[in-house]
Parts: sequence; C-alpha cells; structure tokens
Amino acid sequence: MDMRWEEAGWERVAERVGRRRLPVWDCTVGLVVGDDSMLLIDPGSSIREGAGIRAEAERLTGRHVTHIAFTHGHFDHVLGGPAFAGARFYGAVGLDRLLGTPGGREELRYSAVAQGLAEEEAAEACDLLKAPGHLVSGEWTLELGGVQVLLANLGPAHSEHDLAVFVPGERETVFCGDLVEESGEPQAGSDAVPGQWPAALDRLLSLGGEDALYVPGHGAVVDAGFVRAQRDTLADRFGVSRA
Repeated sequence: MDMRWEEAGWERVAERVGRRRLPVWDCTVGLVVGDDSMLLIDPGSSIREGAGIRAEAERLTGRHVTHIAFTHGHFDHVLGGPAFAGARFYGAVGLDRLLGTPGGREELRYSAVAQGLAEEEAAEACDLLKAPGHLVSGEWTLELGGVQVLLANLGPAHSEHDLAVFVPGERETVFCGDLVEESGEPQAGSDAVPGQWPAALDRLLSLGGEDALYVPGHGAVVDAGFVRAQRDTLADRFGVSRA
C-alpha cells in the first residue's frame, strides 16, 4: 500500500490491511490483501456503492476481490454484495436464512428505504442479493497467500449473526462490525440480543488481545481500552453484571 490509498480516501491500518469510512452512514469497509487474493469486509449499502468499492480496491492493489465477509446482516453492510460476482461470501451461521429468504430480503429493503436509500436501489440490491455460501459456526481460517485471517462467530449480540475478522501482524487488526461503534452510541435494534452483547465483547477482547487495533463498524479505529469501556457501558445499560 502507498500514498495512492490515502489519496483515494483509504486508511492504512497495517501493512496488508486497509479500510475506508463510506459516506452517508459512515459504515466501514475493510480490505485484507494477500499475495494472490483479497478479502473485503462489508461491501457497502448498494450495488452502485459496491461496484465503486470493487473497482477502487482492485485498481489500488492489482488483485481481484476473491472473498467477502459480512460482519452482520444490516443493509448498510450487505447490499453492496451483488457487485462482487465470483467472490466467495462468508457470514455467521443463520445469516443465510436472513439474506436468502423473501421475507428477510423484504425486511432489508424496508430498513434501507426507511434509512434513506432510494427505493429503486434498495429493491435492485435485495432482488440480486445472495446468501453467503460459507457459514461460520465457531471459527474459520482463510488463507489469502502470505496472510491468514480468522473469522469468528461472536453473536448473537448487536444482531443475531455477528462475525468478527482477526488479521495477524506486528499489531493485530480486528474488524468488529457493529459490535463496536465509535462515532455514536451502539445501536440495539429489534434483532439485538442485549443480554449477550457484553459477553461478545469479552470474547472479542480475548481473541484480539490488549495491543490489537479494533476497527468499529462506524467511526475511528480504537484500542482495547475503548472496547472495554463500551462493554461496561452496555452492561450497565442492559442490566448485565460486569465480568
């Protein structure tokens, strides 16, 4: 990675790791670059946005996006998926039922339009969206060539299907999805399981460690202290005993 990344609006988190904060919903898209393949984390909120992300990522790296990881099933994190035909899609067990059924896709469309996505874009993305073919029940290691990435199912918590992505290195990088939010209060929608959220963050911290960089679903990169403080805030908010 070089200055072209920063000029294109991407932040270099580690040697093989980049991320970008997307406009409108401030959703994070992540990128892990292997020697011969590439993992993209959360492909945006529409096909148009996803296509732009794909073109930019492949131009900057000279590699094709070969793997996609959904951190959870909310519209701003998944509706760019149809722009990545040919990639392998990964998600937590159960996400296939949400994204692969007419009822689940209609719920996504409704949520997207309610949050401001154009009706036509939401309908197109939901019609073309496919469920992930690779489902993570515990942990799954991806070999990207020169770097191994760990996918860990940590849900239900923020949603019913929360997946975190751990990238090793001199300082480990952890893509948290919306288990962690920096730019606003953590959001607990109708599919959240608040009583299990603090425990999910405990596991996130145990896997990532004290020195890791934690990339939230929305906002700036944080450290373990921030995650721990958010864990305590959520425990107090939802009446869960602290560890």
